[in-house]
Amino acid sequence: MKQGGFTLIEVLVSLGIVAVALMAGLKATGSLSRNAERQTTSMLGQICAENELIRLRLLRQLPDTGEREIECLQAGQALQVSLSVRPTPNPNFRRVDARVSSRGEYVLQLSTVMGRN
Repeated sequence: MKQGGFTLIEVLVSLGIVAVALMAGLKATGSLSRNAERQTTSMLGQICAENELIRLRLLRQLPDTGEREIECLQAGQALQVSLSVRPTPNPNFRRVDARVSSRGEYVLQLSTVMGRN
């Protein structure tokens, strides 16, 4: 008379397959979480950069050349905006670059040209 059931080898093989599938799922979940965090930081960085460029436009004058560091607090995150104003070949315009970083890591950069009003 033969009893039904699984052998120890069969159980171990099935446990190994389940473990590999679970590890792949955990890795995919971690990757999705990192991507969502990176996208959120990028969006907040864009808001900071746009705010600085709009602030300069609202001054209604040609910005002075040079570099400036501004701290921007968005949604509880402290982001740093490096504002760089450089001359262009036409003295009536200036190139403005707003580079955003978070915890020392580059997030994004927005650039524009501003003229005399």
